Amino acid sequence: MCHGVHLHIKNHGLFQHPLWDPEGRGGVRHREWGILFSHPRDFTPVCTTELGRAAKLASEFSKRNVKMIALSIDSVQDHLSWSKDINAYNGEQPKEKLPFPIIADANRELAVKLGMLDPDERDKDGMPLTARVVFVFGPDKKLKLSILYPATTGRNFDEILRVVDSLQLTAYKKVATPVDWKPGDSVMVVPTLPDEEAKKLFPKGVFTKDLPSGKKYLRYTPQPE
Repeated sequence: MCHGVHLHIKNHGLFQHPLWDPEGRGGVRHREWGILFSHPRDFTPVCTTELGRAAKLASEFSKRNVKMIALSIDSVQDHLSWSKDINAYNGEQPKEKLPFPIIADANRELAVKLGMLDPDERDKDGMPLTARVVFVFGPDKKLKLSILYPATTGRNFDEILRVVDSLQLTAYKKVATPVDWKPGDSVMVVPTLPDEEAKKLFPKGVFTKDLPSGKKYLRYTPQPE
């Protein structure tokens, strides 16, 4: 997790795209989050399944105030044609529209600047493919999380959605989410919060697990609203 780290992609033009301009239609505005996920190439099997799943989950990301945008190293025309295949894969009408845009990074300009190229996976011409990168940005346009998958491993978008839930909860509440946490599960009180303040912040109660060390650092509380 990269809380508070700036990813200087504004200079690379990503946030100048009208879909990300705070004043433009569909832009990442106040309190909106953003997710960028890159793909090695259009018309490839794993990418098609990933974008199909992303499309199915688009309404879930929207509920969480998350704007989605994909990136692939092919042309706009290829993206439009590929979108038909993706929709058909999902069992829907093969139309040239997905619930999110796909950046046409045909010259690999953004992929290079953002460190997305996979040195071990190459296309038929010997050019490095774009790795499967996930960047999640907060409303402040700072990078909150990055995940890098190799070109040969498809992402779990249900896990990405879970991570977004954790990021948004912990951004506004003084809690952390433990291993395998799911929305609705108990959360952990951050270590920097004194016990007395924790009792005031979490009226549902703070519960400490006894440990052999005698240290009271495992403090749980029901997920705050």
